Amino acid sequence: MTRATDTVLKGLEEIRPWVENLYKDLHTHPELGLREHRTAAKAAEALRADGYEVTEGIGGTGLIGVLRGGEGPTVLLRADMDALPVAEATGLPYASTATAQNADGTSVPVMHACGHDVHVASTLGFARLMARAPDAWHGTVVVLFQPAEEDGVGADAMVADGLVDRSPRPDVVLAQHVLPYPAGYVGIKPGSFLSAADSTKVTLYGRGAHGSMPQHAIDPVVMAAMAVVRLQTVVSRELGAATPAVLTVGSITAGTGPNIIPDRAVLQLNVRTYDEDTRADVRAAVERIVRAEAAASGATRDPEFETLAAFPPTVNDEAPTGTVAAAFTEHFGEQAHTIERQTASEDMSRIPEAFGVPFTYWGIGGTDPAAYEKATAAGRLTSDIPVNHSPHFAPVLQPTLDTGIRALTAATLAWLAAPEG
Repeated sequence: MTRATDTVLKGLEEIRPWVENLYKDLHTHPELGLREHRTAAKAAEALRADGYEVTEGIGGTGLIGVLRGGEGPTVLLRADMDALPVAEATGLPYASTATAQNADGTSVPVMHACGHDVHVASTLGFARLMARAPDAWHGTVVVLFQPAEEDGVGADAMVADGLVDRSPRPDVVLAQHVLPYPAGYVGIKPGSFLSAADSTKVTLYGRGAHGSMPQHAIDPVVMAAMAVVRLQTVVSRELGAATPAVLTVGSITAGTGPNIIPDRAVLQLNVRTYDEDTRADVRAAVERIVRAEAAASGATRDPEFETLAAFPPTVNDEAPTGTVAAAFTEHFGEQAHTIERQTASEDMSRIPEAFGVPFTYWGIGGTDPAAYEKATAAGRLTSDIPVNHSPHFAPVLQPTLDTGIRALTAATLAWLAAPEG
């Protein structure tokens, strides 16, 4: 495998300027989920130029590129494309000034604040190198560019639009994400890696009245406040100390003035868990507590629960994770790590689930190594290093992009490397 990896990566220096310029272009022109038309077109153009069979418009803006290299396994590599409604504050010369309309028609700023531009650029760089070194590998490469990961709907949209019938069936699915570790870092973990995330809108119903006559009201503000306080006991009192979970009420909306008791209050909350049993237990506890508080307050009607987003837990399969970890150790040496469990969430696992195949997912660093070391030494890592979704999040170009390409190459060739002889 080492020889095959070295052969494929021999062209990295030549394509590096192209990858960097592509990344800058993508960063300057971010697009929200299910509207990644320009990004998808750029990917399709590059893939066709490198001889890939391209199928566009899967699940809206999703696409795949297929490169066949004879008999052998099939490896599918997934990259997400969408950006976030965030106003960029990086000060970069290629910073985004883009805006778009969100779901309710409001104009919002748009920024690649989560590094999906890194994922697209590095995957296309990998795809180009594989196409230029056909003698180094055998089998089939499928590169998949997914829309709307941030909303948790893009993978499902591609599956619902016939992805399984429109793509060669992979033997394994691989994916990576840039994280606020030092650039050059590569980390992988078997088993539970990313949390499930469930976002819910809860509407509590009371009875409105004048603020001077509370006896005529059923106050949904008090109802909501009691529910929020009680919800904080779910993790601390209903789960074991060794069971990780987070429950956050991120929004409370009620009323229009200081002396008007409204007739309803709305909570928006988010739950993060790492296995399906805990996920079900916490979700059931949330509903039980909210209903009980509504009943205790004499609510005029039962509360309503609306799912806003639901991400599955990302649990890396042991066998492919071990295979990739060994490849990373061989290729990256001391830069290869076992990464800790993350509280971020992903919908990528819907894709291997649809095919019924195993997968593994890893992280690469994107923070300037000197800045990371300085912040660590000063004990200010969490305050000084911008993280994903921050308006200041800006992966350094190198070695971030090179590392992304090298990681995809080393991992893929663990299955597709031509025999050494």
